[in-house]
Amino acid sequence: MVQIFIQTLVDGLPYSHDAKFPLQIFKLKHLKVLSLSSCFLYPNQNPVKLPISIWDTFSDSLESLTLRSNPGLVGSIPHQFGSLRSLQSLVLLENGLTGKLPPSIGNLVRLRQLVLAGNHLVGEVPVNYGRFSKLLIFDASRNNLSGALPSTFGFLDSLLKLDLSNNMLEKVLPKELGRLKNLTLLDVSHNKLRGGLVGTLMEFVSIKDLVLSNNPIGGDLLRVKWENFDNIETLDLSNTGLEGSVPESMAKMKRLRYLDLSNNNIIGSVPSSLENLPYLSALHINGNNLTGKLDFSEGFYMKMVNSTDFEVGGKDGWIVPNSKDYHQMYNQWASKNRFKIGDTIFFKYKKDSVMGVTEKEYEKCRSSHPHFFSNNGDTVFKFERPGLFYFISGVSGHCDRGQKMIIKVLDIVSAPPPESQSANDTATKPHHKGAAAEIAPMSITTLALSVFSFLVFLFA
Repeated sequence: MVQIFIQTLVDGLPYSHDAKFPLQIFKLKHLKVLSLSSCFLYPNQNPVKLPISIWDTFSDSLESLTLRSNPGLVGSIPHQFGSLRSLQSLVLLENGLTGKLPPSIGNLVRLRQLVLAGNHLVGEVPVNYGRFSKLLIFDASRNNLSGALPSTFGFLDSLLKLDLSNNMLEKVLPKELGRLKNLTLLDVSHNKLRGGLVGTLMEFVSIKDLVLSNNPIGGDLLRVKWENFDNIETLDLSNTGLEGSVPESMAKMKRLRYLDLSNNNIIGSVPSSLENLPYLSALHINGNNLTGKLDFSEGFYMKMVNSTDFEVGGKDGWIVPNSKDYHQMYNQWASKNRFKIGDTIFFKYKKDSVMGVTEKEYEKCRSSHPHFFSNNGDTVFKFERPGLFYFISGVSGHCDRGQKMIIKVLDIVSAPPPESQSANDTATKPHHKGAAAEIAPMSITTLALSVFSFLVFLFA
């Protein structure tokens, strides 16, 4: 036996209220892949704890362990997971797990993916988690982790994505993070980090998405050499207590698409040179102490206005259709709208996810390697090419029940939106970026509204 995938039954069949962890699997000493998704759903009626003492059965064989979307899976992470020395992927996503992160996981030096997001984990990140020399993705977002991020994270040489958003981390980002030359995403938003815009930021030569929002970081924008950020596409510094003025050097970040400086203490005028950023389609500067005149060209404003935002599912959001009569509700919604290059769609949901998949994966309602995945509850996806796009829910069984969608994007850069945006009371409207940034950056009509509100403030 090489692989086991277990998920709940769907299409009208009831979920089991007395599901138990399948101890029989521990007889399979050569098991390589184990995945239990949406199996334990009732934390109050039927809480299920992970077995503790028998994981060493898989010490030489198990390469991938996924426990996902199990709110009824409670208790702490067994320290015996540290015996799974062949493990390359450990995904404990959106369960009901509590307690501290076991230091023994630091022994899993072959790990390439460690996802602990969406649980109720507490305490500090163990220092020996800096031993994962092969780790590509570390996501412990949406927990209650506290303390400082260990300086040993500077030894995660292969790391591409680091997401610690929506926790209670404190103190300063360690300067050792500047060693991570391959890092493309850093999201530490919604924490309690302080210490100003440290020089560490200038070492992130490969960073594409940098999200520091909603932290009392403070500091002066002029202290950072923004011209060194050659690859950055998303920069979110909103609500971070920043001071000083907007530096001209920000206009040298030629790949920048999304810039959010809102709700800070920034003063002075906004450099008109920002309009020379060729890909910029979202600029948020509201909630500051700016003065002077916005000296942008008409073409700059038109670039902002010509993109359209759509909220998938309208007021109901991205949910499982409640009956077979609505099995095609998302495709019906998509057919009533006109999508073009530069438009953005928003998925709002709870305890769910979104995957971008191929046509064949869409038809099968499953994908082991989606080209796009997000589970932050506030997903943003921007269309940057024409053609067909296929989306499904990442939660087992949801796609089979109709939570899927096909969108056709026209080969035009700008076009007026249709008179009716939705068959589901969907309206094009401003939207704020979610916590996670493992997504295409925003292209927002909000930007034009933010700039407009700024003008009103100046000349009222």
